[in-house]
Amino acid sequence: SPCSRPTFRYFTWHTCLLGIAGCCVMMFLISPVSASASLGFLLVLLLALHYLSPSSTWGYISQALIFHQVRKYLLMLDVRKDHVKFWRPQMLLMVQNPRGSARLIDFVNDLKKSGLYVLGHVELQDLDMLPSDPLQPQQDSWLSLVDKLNVKAFVSLTLAPSVRHGVRQLLFTSGLGGMRPNTLVLGFYDDTAPQDGLSGHPAFTSTREDVPLGFPPLRAPTTPKLLSAREYVGIVADALKMLRNVLLARQLESLDKAWELRRAASPPPSIHVWPVNLLRPDSARYAGAMPHAQEEKLRQLLKDLRIQAQIQLVPWDTVTRLHWQTHRGPPGGPALAGEVEEEEEEEGAVNFPANATQVSDEYICAANKLVLEQSPTP
Repeated sequence: SPCSRPTFRYFTWHTCLLGIAGCCVMMFLISPVSASASLGFLLVLLLALHYLSPSSTWGYISQALIFHQVRKYLLMLDVRKDHVKFWRPQMLLMVQNPRGSARLIDFVNDLKKSGLYVLGHVELQDLDMLPSDPLQPQQDSWLSLVDKLNVKAFVSLTLAPSVRHGVRQLLFTSGLGGMRPNTLVLGFYDDTAPQDGLSGHPAFTSTREDVPLGFPPLRAPTTPKLLSAREYVGIVADALKMLRNVLLARQLESLDKAWELRRAASPPPSIHVWPVNLLRPDSARYAGAMPHAQEEKLRQLLKDLRIQAQIQLVPWDTVTRLHWQTHRGPPGGPALAGEVEEEEEEEGAVNFPANATQVSDEYICAANKLVLEQSPTP
């Protein structure tokens, strides 16, 4: 489990594997005949049930048992007992047309790390003006898409007068019990013409007739978008108000995962983590006292969590000065981007939108330049 961080430093998967091997060896040392007979009988029983079990016309009892177990454990999953140790990415990916989002769907499936994954789609129609629910015929196409792409995802479709209202509905209602999306994933809003990613996908190259799957063709480059830039920003603002994480994915259709894996073999890839919200210049603690003590504290935390990382303090007082010149003076000495102010969650949720609207374009450009300077060249 990703949340397993035992304090016993010699506990690793190697010791676990050694313990399993030791149990198997002891089993054969005690009684080789009984151990071999038990394993052989178990293997024969599994093969017989898998290949010789007849198909049932009355349904499968396994589905009823799975439903009972899922309902039982979902009720035991109490959201009031959430802890950062057990945090997992619970993704809600908004997809307008799967034809132009095949690689994005596959990428988010790799990103979810054994968490919840929901594919959301908003249909712009009014149910009062329709004779029946138009989402029922589409449900089979989406489920077939999930099977073809081999992604572990649920499908959630909704009707709404606008895309923004539909995303709100999905953020409020997707999931069940303690399994609800905590991260909203959106495609990037730009003028790039959409590309059909299903026609060249390996899952659809063998059976050409399965490529359409009932999905409409992609819009032409001259066709206006169904989503305006203002509504797109409003969706991001709504997600932040609901305390959801937001991921904006760009140029995923040009991603060659096989080539990236080969390139990442040597040297190993690196991930830069900035423990500070660059859209909130006042969220950094102004430490003129002991930055080395804070660095040592962070190094000890990384050691306890078994995270292999390097710490680099980045001075950004030249960047924050652009913000304080247009507002109020800084509370104290130089700012370090690696130190984060401890605030209450409610206060941060309330102040974040107002603070973000007060950030100048000059500050945004300077912060973006700072990040680019610290990023490795591709």
